[in-house]
Amino acid sequence: MTASSRQLAEQLQQRFDESLLSIVDAVGEVTIELASENLVEVATALRDEADFAFEMLLDICGVDYVSFGKDEWVTEESSGSGFSRGVDATGAGHLGAVTEDLLVSRQYGAKRFAAVYHLLSINKNRRLRLRVYTADDELPVVPSVISVWNSADWYEREAFDLYGILFDGHPDLRRLLTDYGFIGHPFRKDFPLSGNVEVIYDAEKRRVIYQPVSIEPRVLVPKVIRGGKVDAVDLKDIQAPAEEEAAAGQAE
Repeated sequence: MTASSRQLAEQLQQRFDESLLSIVDAVGEVTIELASENLVEVATALRDEADFAFEMLLDICGVDYVSFGKDEWVTEESSGSGFSRGVDATGAGHLGAVTEDLLVSRQYGAKRFAAVYHLLSINKNRRLRLRVYTADDELPVVPSVISVWNSADWYEREAFDLYGILFDGHPDLRRLLTDYGFIGHPFRKDFPLSGNVEVIYDAEKRRVIYQPVSIEPRVLVPKVIRGGKVDAVDLKDIQAPAEEEAAAGQAE
């Protein structure tokens, strides 16, 4: 918390009290959370009112909070020797098609997807983070802010492409980084690491084709070593054989 961030937090609290779901001032940065229906109204005020003057939108990030606060690998109680399996089969980061016995049905909690906006006031030399959760995890939608900041155009397309977040009112919402035939949204936590399809060149058809991915998904099991002691190694035990081999080579 700094004097500038504290002042901004107080101004935001006073001006948008009824519209704010939360406000956090930490490490000199202010983050506010809004309901999606208040986004455009608050964003317009943040841009136009002299007390804020956030004339620049730096970025819009999609976020998938489905595994937030959960660990995929549990190592605190792992054994001190050999391999120790600590994978949580129900974890959101787990590959969904590893083996049949690990496949489980999982219900997503509320507030899975969010759009995070990073604002800059050049006039007042300060920044603001604004977060809006989607109301529906199955069909995540938030209003577009292109009418407020033109730079939101590509940022919203990127969040749609990578996370599947829809921006209501966007004039041309289509994929930006992935291919036209791409299936799914690669930054979602439940997207398989190996993907869904792969691209190869078919010599018979003499063209590039899509086919189901041929990589076999697997879970990597890390080796966890805790509290073990490594015996000291005498350099003479290493150097002596090397010197003997060198001497034998010279004799020949």
